[in-house]
Amino acid sequence: MIVYDLECRTSGHRFEGWFSSSEDFAAQAARGLVSCPHCGSQDVAKAVMAPNVGRKGNQLSAPVAPGTPAALRPRAGGKLPPEAVQMMQALATIQAEALKASRWVGDSFAEQSRKMHYGEAEAATIHGQATLGEAKELLEEGIAVMPLPFPVAPPDELN
Repeated sequence: MIVYDLECRTSGHRFEGWFSSSEDFAAQAARGLVSCPHCGSQDVAKAVMAPNVGRKGNQLSAPVAPGTPAALRPRAGGKLPPEAVQMMQALATIQAEALKASRWVGDSFAEQSRKMHYGEAEAATIHGQATLGEAKELLEEGIAVMPLPFPVAPPDELN
């Protein structure tokens, strides 16, 4: 999809329009399907706009300290405040400690959680993967689940 800044030639109103291509905009405008949302005029043209091209994802504004976890490395567009980095490091440490006492169940997370909740399996601390739909269903059933703040790789995929 392409987002164009559009301008009403009648009143000078500016607004956005989403089109699949430049040709799609031209075809819709020619058929009278593009109109100003403010005044209804169909005399609409693409406005002059500056492209918003961000820095490449592999370009950083400052060097990264060796050993910094990938989730805490600054991204193109700016660094995190030091307080945010400290908070995220503490959260990552807490998560790592919690996972040591937890068992990986992979894609059977929803199934295993239900079995424990309904007394069909012994209660244990587990972690794994669930779809958004599965997580919502578990919560609707009164089963307490929560996403982990940082992604967790399955044990067989760790280096």
